[in-house]
Amino acid sequence: MKTFREESCGLLTDLYEITMAYGYWKANIADRLASFQLFFRKKPFHGEYAIAAGLGTLIEYLARFRFEPSDLTYLESLKDQQGNAIFEKGFLDYLEKFSFVCDVDAIPEGTLVFPHEPLLRVTGPILQAQLLESLALNVINFQTLIATKASRVCFAAGSDPVVEFGLRRAQGVDGAMSASRASFIGGCQATSNVLAGKEFDIPVKGTHAHSWIMAFDQEKEAFEVYAKALPDQCVFLIDTYNSIEGTKCAIEVAKNMRKRGKEILGVRLDSGDLAALSIRIRKMLDEEGFPHAKIMASNELDEFLIRDLKHQGAQIDIWGVGTNLVTGKEQPALDGVYKLSALCDREGKWNYKIKISDQILKVTNPGILQVRRFFDQNGWISDMIYDTHLGCEEAVCIDMQDPTSERIIKSHMAYEDLLVPILRKGSLVYKTPTLAEIQQRTHDQLENLPLPCRRFLNPQPYYVGMEKKLYQLKKSLIQKVKSPS
Repeated sequence: MKTFREESCGLLTDLYEITMAYGYWKANIADRLASFQLFFRKKPFHGEYAIAAGLGTLIEYLARFRFEPSDLTYLESLKDQQGNAIFEKGFLDYLEKFSFVCDVDAIPEGTLVFPHEPLLRVTGPILQAQLLESLALNVINFQTLIATKASRVCFAAGSDPVVEFGLRRAQGVDGAMSASRASFIGGCQATSNVLAGKEFDIPVKGTHAHSWIMAFDQEKEAFEVYAKALPDQCVFLIDTYNSIEGTKCAIEVAKNMRKRGKEILGVRLDSGDLAALSIRIRKMLDEEGFPHAKIMASNELDEFLIRDLKHQGAQIDIWGVGTNLVTGKEQPALDGVYKLSALCDREGKWNYKIKISDQILKVTNPGILQVRRFFDQNGWISDMIYDTHLGCEEAVCIDMQDPTSERIIKSHMAYEDLLVPILRKGSLVYKTPTLAEIQQRTHDQLENLPLPCRRFLNPQPYYVGMEKKLYQLKKSLIQKVKSPS
């Protein structure tokens, strides 16, 4: 893991990014200024929002965005269908001197974002901006997805802490690390992943496995030995054989611990009817003098099951959520894309670009885009996507879902532009916040989102519009593409 994280990442891309870069170089347009936007099209998990995440990781990768001699040797070895080298030596010499000089603007991590809003804007030589596509999408898509899922899980849990338990089910080592980071951004209070704890300064939590119980002749003996080894860390897993009998054993051991001046922290359930068992176990713990002992639950939890268990009166204090969180099991990928939206001509004039499709969802937005969020003392009102050159003085929005609907933003209304400078000419100008600060931003952002927008089923839509001049420009570009004559 450490070796990979320290290597150059010029080859952490799809082949077609490098072949396009080669084509730009061959066509003598490698240094033409271009602007690309990274955005997603569909709301994840049938919800209403997503949480921007991954920027800090991407910044780390950009510091190593170069081509080492071994990278160039590998590219030199690639052959086409006729057995000839794909890339000529002049291009490889060009890459050897590669130094990333693009401007990067992004929405800070922990910010709530919505479909079609640019999370990332990259402006610079088209060859360089193109090469960043796959890497940026890989990092931003996954962490945004998992941070969003974590926020939903934590919302279902209410004030109860959620611990991310997903390492063993995550999609590979890097998937596990990224998921632990993103889960913390989304609101989880701790992780079981010790390396993530070290790397990202996330609190680490854990109990023990069924194998610990099975390693001893008696369940009570297993608890006793564990209590002596870790007297201040005792959360006993009670469902190896029978959850109620396991609870009785845990209570006996807890009483012995108390005689030694130590207190049990709690018990963990990993199977069975979590609602009925937790209610019964809570009563047992209380009656035996352990009202402060917590009940932790795991076992394929997600936001829907947690919500239902709470509605059933489950007496669960801490939720350990793994597979469904770190894999985004319900929706394992965010449909983020990275599209060219503007290109400078040889005279230095920006020409806006658009991709059209029979699917309206896949028609892109042209321009060098920014997102303005309007709010008042009661919270957020709407977001507006606008072009930085066209401006938005009139502040008339066209509804992204219903083009016949307009919304006029009052001139006195407070606002925030969401995309902020990250890199200028390839140099970092952004002070990266701590992960705890990012998590707090997520919390504060969610507080501003109208509560009906957080519903799991049929959430209330949040208004995202396009500035009117930009919308009219988009319509004219579509017409121009469809009727070039």
